[in-house]
Amino acid sequence: MNYNTRVVSEITGLSVRQIDYWDRTHFIKPSVSEASGYGSVRLYSFKDLVQLKVAKTLMDKGVSLQKIRKALNYLKKNMPEIKKPLAELKFLTDSDTIFVLTKDKKVIIDTLRSGQLIFSIALGEIVEDLKGQIVDLQKEKKYEVMVKGKRYSVILHTDTEDGGFWVECPSLPGCASQGDTIEEVLEMIKDAIKGHLEIITKDRKKVRKVS
Repeated sequence: MNYNTRVVSEITGLSVRQIDYWDRTHFIKPSVSEASGYGSVRLYSFKDLVQLKVAKTLMDKGVSLQKIRKALNYLKKNMPEIKKPLAELKFLTDSDTIFVLTKDKKVIIDTLRSGQLIFSIALGEIVEDLKGQIVDLQKEKKYEVMVKGKRYSVILHTDTEDGGFWVECPSLPGCASQGDTIEEVLEMIKDAIKGHLEIITKDRKKVRKVS
């Protein structure tokens, strides 16, 4: 799956402005599709989500964005085989410097300078947490809408690529609509149901005339 900026913001807890800034400053760019002009959509991969979440976690621990950039520059220069360090390595921080665990458990790389007390950022936990949030995001959400005095059950879906939502009415096959917000899409499906019912009524009248 791919994820647009709004969905990435919802999953990672980063603001849309932060995500946009990090892209424009080449800190963490979307690997699936970059913004290429007005109306274009950034699309991020799951590995991109991991990078964004790890960066946010480091910042939540008190590490500045400048220090994270410096650490990544060191890793890219000294470990060029690691293409996406934030998604592939395990980091430790004391809020002042950033350490990286190597394959040799006895060797820890200090990417900035020596530190004292260390807090571990468990990459595995972040990955599992992100997967859980994505599963929740993908869950079908059921609503009921009132059209001409009758209740209709509808199912809401999140569009993770193009943004917004789309909704369908199972009792009326082919009846669906989309919108940017939940409120908008629920109003749109009401109109779609009305139109669907009108077509059914017209078809029934035609059948009666023929018979």
